[in-house]
Amino acid sequence: QVQVVESGGGLVQPGGSVRLSCTASGNIVTIYHMYWYRQTPGKQRELVGSINIIGEANYGDSVKGRFTISRDNAKKTVYLQMNSLQSEDTAVYYCKVNLRRWEDTMGNDYWGQGTQVTVSS
Repeated sequence: QVQVVESGGGLVQPGGSVRLSCTASGNIVTIYHMYWYRQTPGKQRELVGSINIIGEANYGDSVKGRFTISRDNAKKTVYLQMNSLQSEDTAVYYCKVNLRRWEDTMGNDYWGQGTQVTVSS
């Protein structure tokens, strides 16, 4: 059974920074691609960014230049470093991991539970 667990969410002031972590565990062979999404009530889910197997990251326009995605393959963890936070960044942040288990021949997507980030003074 694959588990995807996030941590690091909470309350932060405008202009502040926070780092989210998302760790995958289980019978994992390879983690291919990792994604961060966010969602505000009444709005569509937004792709924040992603990072591939060799550490190349891409970002959505709304966070480009402020957020950084990185990965630690040894820890099976993806990070989302968020700087210069604004009230508009308030959302539930979700990670999705595309990985292959030992018993599978292809990768599948696994979602984290989501973590709330609230930007407010």
